[in-house]
Amino acid sequence: MTDVLRRGRGSLAFSFLVQGVAFALLVTRIPAIQDRYGVSDALLPAFLAAVPILAGVGSVSTERLVKRVPPSRLLRWSQPVVLLALLGVGAGERMVELGVALAAFGLAVGMLDASMNMLGVSLQRSYGRSIMLSFHAAYSLGGIVGASLAWVGAHWDLALWVSYLPVVVVLLPAVLVGSRWYVDGGDAGPAAESGVGEKAEEGHALAFKLLLPLCLVMTVAYIGDSTVSNWSAKYLQDVLGSSEQMATVPYNVYMVTTLVGRALGDFGVRRFGAVAVVRAGALVAAGGFAVVAGAPGAWVGMLGFTLLGLGLCVLVPQTFAAAGRLFPGASDAAVARLNVFNYVGFLIGSPLVGALGDLWSYRGAMLVPMVLVLVTLVYARSFAAQPDRYGGGHERPRTADVGRGSNGL
Repeated sequence: MTDVLRRGRGSLAFSFLVQGVAFALLVTRIPAIQDRYGVSDALLPAFLAAVPILAGVGSVSTERLVKRVPPSRLLRWSQPVVLLALLGVGAGERMVELGVALAAFGLAVGMLDASMNMLGVSLQRSYGRSIMLSFHAAYSLGGIVGASLAWVGAHWDLALWVSYLPVVVVLLPAVLVGSRWYVDGGDAGPAAESGVGEKAEEGHALAFKLLLPLCLVMTVAYIGDSTVSNWSAKYLQDVLGSSEQMATVPYNVYMVTTLVGRALGDFGVRRFGAVAVVRAGALVAAGGFAVVAGAPGAWVGMLGFTLLGLGLCVLVPQTFAAAGRLFPGASDAAVARLNVFNYVGFLIGSPLVGALGDLWSYRGAMLVPMVLVLVTLVYARSFAAQPDRYGGGHERPRTADVGRGSNGL
């Protein structure tokens, strides 16, 4: 394993961590943002929905841009934009300034998410073993750090810009320096090594048909994730009768178990294969939703959210990795398209559970993402390594990728 790849892996993991910090600082301070700009409850959903919609636009744009610009360069310049947009959210005074900052944040996040996962997929290919979950573990760790910093800001009643400025001052130069060691794998490998790769190049319609199972898995994974993010506190307090303080715990538990699951997940993929890990994750997540829906009290509900973190955490990283295997000659384009369904799931999940909770019951609403996540079992074979390229569920390194750094190494 070359030093170039090791540095590339470390710098990319740091980018995932920084993105986790930035996103957590934004979403956990939404009430403070609403108060600062005087955004009404009726208007707030429009602002929140605009971010994932624009992120989808950014992801689609990335698919086109990587035909001319390496993913490492897109990541190098989109991450600073995300950090500066975050600072803009905290420093503005008028609603139009908030709109501009959130628009910049959304577009840049879409480009950032797509390019990060492109580099992760190509690095995993070069490593010849599963490492994708470790990058998403870094993101989870960043989310915990960002949420903790947000708690400090809220506890001490700090202005938003006071909370955000030190983070941006520290992280912005760090990511610019770290970007020197990004490694571009590219799609230069022979697609002809895989029959699937050849079929993927026959036309956009066929390519989308091959990618569709992974798109569905990505969507349901984020429906589950957004359900926990947006409804865990309300569910514990209003349905299970917990205190307001205890209602803040499930999301933190979810993030910690997500970190643990992703930190250990790569070992599971290497030992048992991606298909087995994805199936186990789907079953554990479905069990978590079942426990939450039937919980007699807050502590059992907490157990359910713990299971959700352990189950859902493996689905998204393995979906990106599977797209890279399925389209060995066009992995960047596949990752960019797949990344759009990240935001589709985010847009569907929270309104779906909220509407069902109001019309039916929140216990019943929790059964819907449970059923949806079980769809993953139907498409689990899509996560298998191609037998003519890989053996035993593991990947062999592409020598053409090794040593190609974004800085020309």
